Amino acid sequence: MSGTWERLRRAIATEPLPCAIVDLTALEQNVDQIAERVRARGKRLRVATKSLRSPALIERVIARGGAAFAGLMTYTAAETAWWAARGARDLLLAYPTVQRADLEHLIDCARRGATAAVVVDSDEHVRVLAEGARAANVALPIVIDVDMSYRPASVLHLGVRRSPLHDVDAVVALAAKIADTKGLRFHGLMGYEAQIAGLVDRDVGWRGPAARWIKRRSRGDVAHTRAAIVEALRARGLAPTVFNGGGSGSLPSSLEEDALTEVTAGSGFLCSHLFDHYAEIHFTPAVYFALQVVRRASKDIVTCHGGGWIASGAVGADRLPVPALPQGLELLGVEGAGEVQTPVRVPAGVSISLGDPIFFRHAKAGELAEHVNEYLLIEGERVIDRAPTYRGMGLCWLG
Repeated sequence: MSGTWERLRRAIATEPLPCAIVDLTALEQNVDQIAERVRARGKRLRVATKSLRSPALIERVIARGGAAFAGLMTYTAAETAWWAARGARDLLLAYPTVQRADLEHLIDCARRGATAAVVVDSDEHVRVLAEGARAANVALPIVIDVDMSYRPASVLHLGVRRSPLHDVDAVVALAAKIADTKGLRFHGLMGYEAQIAGLVDRDVGWRGPAARWIKRRSRGDVAHTRAAIVEALRARGLAPTVFNGGGSGSLPSSLEEDALTEVTAGSGFLCSHLFDHYAEIHFTPAVYFALQVVRRASKDIVTCHGGGWIASGAVGADRLPVPALPQGLELLGVEGAGEVQTPVRVPAGVSISLGDPIFFRHAKAGELAEHVNEYLLIEGERVIDRAPTYRGMGLCWLG
């Protein structure tokens, strides 16, 4: 990896810092690995835009994935409409909304001829969307978001708090209501098993065995629930066109399920540092941000300018960026990563000069794009292209 630092350092030698880079060789390795898994199971993959947040990068990934990749999973209605205007025709908005402005965006997608489905999980969602769709004389495709959390004995809730729907009968009832509602069309289901896809289980101390136990117990429960829902819907003449599940962290198990028509991935293409801690998947780090070394605070500590790019989620050390290149660097526990400066401990045998870049890895792939206007696309020792981020294009979907 010392060679990687030297190579990337030479590639950005004339670039202003901070900057963010994508190593195209690593990116292509990750895309190829995921595409091969998807093709082997005869499914399709939907690319999660929130994990990339750069249209040029998203389109590069889709082109590399070929026929195995189809469709986008978006995260706001405005973003969905933007992609529809760009020509995308298979879109799934993975988060519900009842805002009038958002409804106008979805109506605009329908008028453009795009299939822009939106998730719902309640009668209230259905009512608001139907009223707007009828007034606009369009039919909106609807996907039901199903809770895939592991709930042993209905006491514990192991997973994220998303949809309240975890009962087969409740899902079927809502699907029937959608199918009978003018202005709406039942399109399918989405069920994200966060307790599998988002749970690290390797090299994390005592949490590893506990996480692996949860994953093992949960997989059978998730597969059974998804299969039971599809069977019940088919019995009512409501077979879903789409059943989306999984994420980069659960590809090995979600791809095995016959009930799913498609899986989702995004972060795995770039491999942010949380993906170093999965026992069953192994991606190659492809995205970094580089900070300039501006101080030598002591014999074994250098200080970078900037760096406080912290990931969302429950506050903890795993949300901090990791100094990755050159190898062996460590953040200081008492300071972490600061907004304007980040001190780093340098191991013996590693030589760093003032002005050198240190390459960090973000905890979450997509959130890095909120800090930079573009990704520098690196091939070998050269920047061969630049991929503007949403931010760099003046687009802020959840600001």
